[in-house]
Amino acid sequence: MKFFDAHCHLQFPQYDQDRDGVLTRMKDGRVGGVVIGTDLETSKRGVELARTQDFLWASVGLHPNDNIDEIFDEQAFEQLAQDPKVVAIGECGLDYFRSGGTLEEKTAQQKRFEKQIALAHKVKKTLIIHCRNAHDDVLSILKNSQIEIPVVIHFFTGSAELAQKYLDLGCHLSFPGPITYTDMYDESIRIAPPNKILAETDAPFAAPVPFRGKRNEPAFVEYVVNKIAQVKNLQVREISAQIILNSQRVFNIEPKQA
Repeated sequence: MKFFDAHCHLQFPQYDQDRDGVLTRMKDGRVGGVVIGTDLETSKRGVELARTQDFLWASVGLHPNDNIDEIFDEQAFEQLAQDPKVVAIGECGLDYFRSGGTLEEKTAQQKRFEKQIALAHKVKKTLIIHCRNAHDDVLSILKNSQIEIPVVIHFFTGSAELAQKYLDLGCHLSFPGPITYTDMYDESIRIAPPNKILAETDAPFAAPVPFRGKRNEPAFVEYVVNKIAQVKNLQVREISAQIILNSQRVFNIEPKQA
């Protein structure tokens, strides 16, 4: 394996016409990845897809507001999480940008998030957190939850001050494509210890330069890693190897599998 994409959505309909080609480019580029569910149905499809490839794994969870009317079915998600291809719970968390304008909405999101934290502990798998405009509440919930599992902050594009708060809690920061077209997040990358960094595409969204504005795919994680290497003044192969090691440790993936 040469690169690892910690967060992609290959089961989404954006790939229905050419999914095989996307997977071939991953294989040719020696890119591994975790296929992330956002509700029960996409979680099931993610697991099914991961079963077909030895370089894919899956995460199952309920996004804070992508499917806001879905009730978190703990039993169904727990059963799905037993699959050996499932390495994490999520993406879950809080998003007050798209909903959460009322106290009732925020409370509902928080309860959904707390149930998934409990499930992650129960099945002893990593927690993948989505957070937008809600960092204070996410940090508070994490501090009060006595976290004993690895935690990944998905799509981290926050300040160095915010990065340090998550790092102080032992979280891993997963950097996405937008770091390639701005220097706004360079300081967050600089302060993050190499062993706490992951790279992701969030494909099909948020493609890095030189593909900005186009559909993203896991093979493009190389450009994210290149930017991390540049900011940290490290060789690409050095930081890529570290990110792979981090991914294996965080997601409990055996090196021989990766």
